[in-house]
Amino acid sequence: MPEVDLTVRLQSRAKRNAIVSERDGVLHVSVAAAPVEGQANAALCKLIAKRAGIARGRVSVVRGERSREKMVRVEGLAPGELRRALGLTPS
Repeated sequence: MPEVDLTVRLQSRAKRNAIVSERDGVLHVSVAAAPVEGQANAALCKLIAKRAGIARGRVSVVRGERSREKMVRVEGLAPGELRRALGLTPS
């Protein structure tokens, strides 16, 4: 099964959940949830799973759980498929 690791810079306590932009290979994402007890990480995974059209369980934070810079693993999609699903330009 293919898997993709994304470098994410997470902004918590934002007005809404959104994939803001991609700069220098880092995906900038904002979520409304507070960074308390993993709520922001859960919101991040849920947002990516919803946009990619895959199950929530296939998206996980593999590094940086307590940091704004995170490594998020997405299973079941090739890199090009994931970039299209998230509305990013193909690299």
